Amino acid sequence: MQNLRKKFPVLQQCIYANTAATGLMYEDLMEWRQEHDLDYLIGGSEMKMKSFANLSQVRETVGDFFNCKPHNVALVPNFTIGLNLLLEGLPQNANVLLLDSDYPSLNWPFMSRNFNTEFLEMTWDMEAKIHERITTGKFDVLAFSMIQWINGIKMDLDFVRKLKSEFPNLIIIADGTQFCGTEKFDFETSGIDILGASAYKWMLSGYGNGFYLVKDEVKERFKLKSIGNWSVDISGDSPDNIPFCKHLEPGHVDTLNFGSLQFSIQFLEGIGMDHIKNQLELLSQKAKAEFSALGLLEGKVVQRNQHSAIFNVKGNQTLFDKLTQENVVAALRGDGIRLSFHFYNTENEIDAIVDILKS
Repeated sequence: MQNLRKKFPVLQQCIYANTAATGLMYEDLMEWRQEHDLDYLIGGSEMKMKSFANLSQVRETVGDFFNCKPHNVALVPNFTIGLNLLLEGLPQNANVLLLDSDYPSLNWPFMSRNFNTEFLEMTWDMEAKIHERITTGKFDVLAFSMIQWINGIKMDLDFVRKLKSEFPNLIIIADGTQFCGTEKFDFETSGIDILGASAYKWMLSGYGNGFYLVKDEVKERFKLKSIGNWSVDISGDSPDNIPFCKHLEPGHVDTLNFGSLQFSIQFLEGIGMDHIKNQLELLSQKAKAEFSALGLLEGKVVQRNQHSAIFNVKGNQTLFDKLTQENVVAALRGDGIRLSFHFYNTENEIDAIVDILKS
């Protein structure tokens, strides 16, 4: 991992603990993007037509990476746009269960429509609470973030699989924005029906690209309305019988952004997702132990057996300013300071942050 750090120039200037806000650009991707735009500069429309034709390969790359059929991959500019398009096709009387402090771009699109929406408090044993409420209620949809944006609480995937097995008619929708790119993920066996994500964070793909993964079995539960020329592959053909995922791609898909997504998936695969997961687990365990010892973590985080590499430590603007002065890049979120670590971070950086927190 130390050699990889050289590909991220920002790491030479600071302790970057802010991937949960923005993943870093790396030299290899910058060079690919420069080459792409140089080809566009000298090739014009001919280059773009060839690039559009290659977008099917992007879907295949995404599908292979997450074990999802390529025709069940939709390329979207970001998670939020995709979810809003999707929910326009969900029956208005659907009963929906959400977590009360989940990411606004997940909760708000449900809240702004005429769904029967209920919220559960996010507790240390939230999986047990979800199971209890699903068992006693009549819900059509459960939606949640795989990893919580403020405090890094991570949904137990074993629980999700068991829940789907017990309640096969429950539509499970997940936001993978803070999760995808942190470990191997098998969509087909996950128990999740629909997973969407923006790819500018842990997948290091830059802005303007994301994706949705959809199970065949859930498509009949939606009546999607969004449509455009791109939905029929820009051919101007009849809009009848449009594939499900093409409803989520009504307009042009940018070849620079989605080529960046494909490039970064191949970059992550080159590192090895097992190596990335191991590094993140090492950093997570160390950070949790150190921050817990200082009494800086919420009780519901401390009590959980597994956690992500995102932490929210108790602190105010003064502490945040102190971290900034010491060249630690973090973010004020919720009632504290969010610190997030990717594979390019080190244990020594966590030690340095702990020393600042102690001081």
